[in-house]
Amino acid sequence: MEWKISDDRPIWIQLKEQLGKQIVSGEYQCGDKLPSVRDLAKEAEVNPNTMQRALAALDQEGLIVTNRTTGRCVTDDPQRIERCRTEIAAGVILRYLEDMKELGYNEQEAIDLLIKKKESE
Repeated sequence: MEWKISDDRPIWIQLKEQLGKQIVSGEYQCGDKLPSVRDLAKEAEVNPNTMQRALAALDQEGLIVTNRTTGRCVTDDPQRIERCRTEIAAGVILRYLEDMKELGYNEQEAIDLLIKKKESE
């Protein structure tokens, strides 16, 4: 995976979001074992403590489960994953509408632009 880290927000939050997207998109399936903290940190080129913080947040949200002996796995609860997927999608939509509002579009105009773009593809 290509990690995208910017300077505008805390790194651990960006890592949590990117791992969360991997889970809800199906890159990691229900019950899949995740790589170790050190392996993920090395891949993302971040401090293991930073990656640990991101994983702890995903654990708190219920997307992953931590087992002392077997490591971390994606939750076996597909409804939890779908709820999280819906929450992420809602955030994307809200950010889009906010960005369009800053450009002077109202909500309906922003939706119409999406429809026109999709139809032109």
